[in-house]
Amino acid sequence: MTTPTYKNDLRGASLRLRGVKKIYGNNVVADDVSIEISPSEFVTLLGASGSGKTTLLRIIAGFLDPTAGSIEFDDVDITTVPVHKRRIGMVFQNYALFPHMDVLHNVMFPLEMHKVPRADRKNLAREALAAVKLEGFESRKPSQLSGGQQQRVALARAIVMKPRLLLMDEPLGALDRRLREAMQIEILKLSRELGLTVINVTHDQEEAFTMSDKIALLSDGKLVQYGAPEELYLHPVNDTTAEFLGESNLFRGKLSRSSTSWVVDDGHVNIEVTDIQASRFAEGSQVVAVVRPWSVSVRSRDHSNPGGVQGAVSAVIYAGESQKVLVTDERNKEYIVRRTLEDELPVEVGDRVSLRWSPEHVVVTAPMVRN
Repeated sequence: MTTPTYKNDLRGASLRLRGVKKIYGNNVVADDVSIEISPSEFVTLLGASGSGKTTLLRIIAGFLDPTAGSIEFDDVDITTVPVHKRRIGMVFQNYALFPHMDVLHNVMFPLEMHKVPRADRKNLAREALAAVKLEGFESRKPSQLSGGQQQRVALARAIVMKPRLLLMDEPLGALDRRLREAMQIEILKLSRELGLTVINVTHDQEEAFTMSDKIALLSDGKLVQYGAPEELYLHPVNDTTAEFLGESNLFRGKLSRSSTSWVVDDGHVNIEVTDIQASRFAEGSQVVAVVRPWSVSVRSRDHSNPGGVQGAVSAVIYAGESQKVLVTDERNKEYIVRRTLEDELPVEVGDRVSLRWSPEHVVVTAPMVRN
């Protein structure tokens, strides 16, 4: 057997989910989910706890059978194919390394299970370890490794069988922030080098934005929106996407035409929107106007020019490279303003202020239909 190279010798698989549903009793945990993933794409299943993302990943892996729907791997239906015949790699949140085995034998384990000739196992395992930059660690036990090194061993074990699809279930959740950010880049680079198709599960939106070609946002088992990260952020299909991806100021109300412009009336203020945004909805529709914190400017309240949203500064938070200002209006509704430290806002808690923004920065979207 010739030892294969790990560099660009395989094309990732395509994957198609058609109407996948999973029901436990009266609980629908995956609700008619359909997704198409192209070869070598990095896709993140994103959502809060209980959104159905891990259930969906386990169905793709073959650990769970769907109640309805199908899964196609390179246009071949694998819905009923056992997990050990799907040629996938899997990285778990807890890494699942064998504590009594050294690094080399942990990585060799899948090769033994698949009866790869003994003479080839060490070479393949060493090559996988080299791909994750762990040469020289072969004789160490998992307890002798840092969290990041253990994560790399788990990744090497997942790729040693040269899968065309790699599944990851929150593999970075146990790492500290700095290491997690570094590993995000390393995993993305490795997946590109190997040509893998990757499906990653996380609740961390920053991780999803950093690593993904596409994001599948899930809520209560439903697919809310699927697309490129910038598409979900800039063009949320409903308020669920707008709220989950990045900070947002939301105004819920009826879309109507004033004498000079289109506005969303939330019963307290009229939010002016552009003709382009308004054209997506019929007049009188219940909509949600989304204003991102970076688009908001803060001014001292001027009684001679009282336009904008009026409120009082309730908190000023220094958040690393930015400053976050919270403003509360008379209804006790809270608004968020963001600025870089170079553009620091000269306000203090208790100041009466007016918030303003351009209509061009307002996105109009729909409220999510909930059962």
